[in-house]
Amino acid sequence: MHLLAATPGGISDGSEAVDLGQTPGDIVFLSAADTELSSLALALSASNNSSVSLRLANNMQLIHNLSVDIYVEEIISSAKLVVVRLLGGVSYWPYGTEQITECCRRKGIKLALLPGDDQPDEELSALNTLGREESHRLWQYLVHGGGGNYAEFLKYCQALVGDDTQWQEPRPLLKAGLYWPGVELADLNAVRSQWIAGAPVAALVFYRALFQANNLGPIDDFISAFREHGINPLPLYVSSLKDPISAEII
Repeated sequence: MHLLAATPGGISDGSEAVDLGQTPGDIVFLSAADTELSSLALALSASNNSSVSLRLANNMQLIHNLSVDIYVEEIISSAKLVVVRLLGGVSYWPYGTEQITECCRRKGIKLALLPGDDQPDEELSALNTLGREESHRLWQYLVHGGGGNYAEFLKYCQALVGDDTQWQEPRPLLKAGLYWPGVELADLNAVRSQWIAGAPVAALVFYRALFQANNLGPIDDFISAFREHGINPLPLYVSSLKDPISAEII
């Protein structure tokens, strides 16, 4: 799976038309959140399934109507499943929503238009060609976030396009909890097993949003730096220290 840079087109009326230069794929995922795109790219690279192809794009690159037309004709029309996450609903991207919906309905392509936040959007749901239960499940993977949910989202998408892939239901994310690189459900024993015997311990508290977005590179670097200096890190993600539940868990 390759994410290719957009190439400027020949039309400029305040927002240039672009061709993303992608080739068709089985699954197409569009979102304005780069963290979602990068997390799914990581999930794909970590999976052992190469039989289903995935195309990722930021729909903010498809603002010009001609950009939408090119993408729908060259990419959407050949897909088996299209998932679009829209913060702000249909009004946020009206032409893109209209053209993708029309193409998917005409060609019998599975389509899930999902809210970009954790609030339901019946206007989007009414446009889906994928069933309500399946669309809701896809949405919940993304709402809860975290590396595990992104991996399961991809597995479920693969199952929806006919691949024999086992998947698990979306897993709610705690308001606060422990983290360790490479450990899906870290508890205190899992963290302690990585510690240096007799070394001092320092808590490393970071926002849950980083864990939710699977944007943990900086935290992993902190953990490595602590260990290099002979300190045992205790990494804790938290939604807010002002939240009573989060504070109690910490």
